[in-house]
Amino acid sequence: MKGLRDLADNPIIGGVVKKAMSKIASNDAKLIAEHFSQYLRPQIAVTEELKRGVYRLRHQVYCEELHFEDIKENYEEFDEFDARSIHCLIRHLSSEQLAGTVRVIKCADKDDLLPIEKYCSHAFENSELMPKNFPRESICEISRLAVPANFRKRTIDKFKGAATGAINESVFSETELRCFPYIAICLYMAATSMAIHANRYHGFVMMEPRLARSLSFVGISFQQIGKLIDFHGPRAPFYIDGRQLKESLSPGFKKLLSIIEQDLILTGGLTGNGDLSQQQDFVTSPLLFAP
Repeated sequence: MKGLRDLADNPIIGGVVKKAMSKIASNDAKLIAEHFSQYLRPQIAVTEELKRGVYRLRHQVYCEELHFEDIKENYEEFDEFDARSIHCLIRHLSSEQLAGTVRVIKCADKDDLLPIEKYCSHAFENSELMPKNFPRESICEISRLAVPANFRKRTIDKFKGAATGAINESVFSETELRCFPYIAICLYMAATSMAIHANRYHGFVMMEPRLARSLSFVGISFQQIGKLIDFHGPRAPFYIDGRQLKESLSPGFKKLLSIIEQDLILTGGLTGNGDLSQQQDFVTSPLLFAP
């Protein structure tokens, strides 16, 4: 796949290569979708207990692994924007460990700014696709996506590397290992679904261009709207209209998105009509232990 990515930038054959990569990814996603719900379950964090679990996972990734932030005394990473955010988590069912999290930040009133406006406005270059051009109640920011090390790595060794969080074959099945690289994609899908159900169609995110490029191969098309700046590494502002997601996804990933939305609805975190008020605690849900 890496060789194909290199060829994708070729001005002559790049278009054909990109289509081939999308086809490969879509076919793989169909297989993953059939097993995803057996091992992983997305859920909106609707209780303080679940939110604290999200903050602890973020601390593990952002403070202890990546060192983007200082170690906190209570080992929870949170900020001023969490109070007006929708938090999503993905749980590994057999171990009950959190395998990933992401948040969707909303504007509670007309004076609220998104983090991308407060800290990265100097990077904006597209005058049309700026948060200030849309009603405050229709914008959001996808932020704080975190996947811990033991759910990021596919190459494993039963002994070497265990101390740094390498996946242990005796704990995770081969099929589970194939699902893990899709966790980040699923978190972006879940975030977009949450935004749509909250009527926040205009989404913004700071990300590496190579990540946006990778997401485009599966049909998640973020549009770069500004220049690269140093923000925990080289990142640029991107925009997405969540209403276009289902149309742009390849068939395999449409199936995966459907499963994610069903899980968010069935576990009580998301209702079919876009109402986020009817929710239940993921921990007590009988679906946590469903096959």
